[in-house]
Amino acid sequence: MTVLVRDLRPDDPADVAAFAHVRHLALPYILWTPEAMLHRLAHTPAEARSRSLVAEEDGETIGTAQIGLVHDSPEPGQGYLNVYVRPDRTRRGAGGLLVRTAEEHLTAEGATRLYSWVLDEPANCSFAEARGYRRRRSAHFLRLDLTDGTPPPPPTAPPGVELRTAADFAADPRLLFALDAETMADEPSDVETEFTDYEAWLAETWRHPLLNRELTSVVVADGRPVAFSVAYTDGTRYVTAMTGTARAFRGRGLAKLAKAASLHRARAAGYTEALTGNDAGNDPMLAINKGLGYEICGTEVRYVRDVA
Repeated sequence: MTVLVRDLRPDDPADVAAFAHVRHLALPYILWTPEAMLHRLAHTPAEARSRSLVAEEDGETIGTAQIGLVHDSPEPGQGYLNVYVRPDRTRRGAGGLLVRTAEEHLTAEGATRLYSWVLDEPANCSFAEARGYRRRRSAHFLRLDLTDGTPPPPPTAPPGVELRTAADFAADPRLLFALDAETMADEPSDVETEFTDYEAWLAETWRHPLLNRELTSVVVADGRPVAFSVAYTDGTRYVTAMTGTARAFRGRGLAKLAKAASLHRARAAGYTEALTGNDAGNDPMLAINKGLGYEICGTEVRYVRDVA
């Protein structure tokens, strides 16, 4: 049997669906849908030199990779490659061929440092380390069964604070963009990025096909959004993509208020599974999620390799 690597065919619905399916099998804690895949492809800037790769064995998609340059970093030469192979199709050479193809492309485009998320399992970590990658920080995936137990009571906003949703800002979401940019700047990361392009945010984030504006909670104080919890949904699954608070309003429990409100509405709307993710060092957010009933269901490790 022969394994080959090629680029994803975005105009072929079956090819996109197969790519998303492999991602779902390998990493079921994230919402992988063909619509989300096509949205990402359509809105990734050309300067990212991005490619979506497929590993194919006798016509069957068994592995995938998303690769590119961190185009919005002030430090040039930062690249990423995230490789996932079907759990029942490993040890056939797909992962190694995807990594080799990705590295050749990224170094040709000027990358001098490569980052990759790797599932924290012995075989996967050994695979990365054998290719010269060094272990860095880790991040957890967390899950909550929304069908188990009694729904928590709706949270009550403190005096002077109002709970709203992203749908209330549909006419002009610029204030949400400003809040998102501020909180993203403080997210744990290996690579510094600059989040300043409002039009790109509208296209990539605000118009994302899985964004649920009615379930995205926004805490308003002093007449402006000061905390939020972003919700993505697909079928019966609900995912919190980002929860954050403006710097001047931290330490008041507003992030927990936003997330609890969104979670309560998701349960009431019939969603049965809640998923989220946190950097392993983000103790405040991990404590909030633990208090809401989430449990760790998986872990990824960030690996890095410097290349000549």
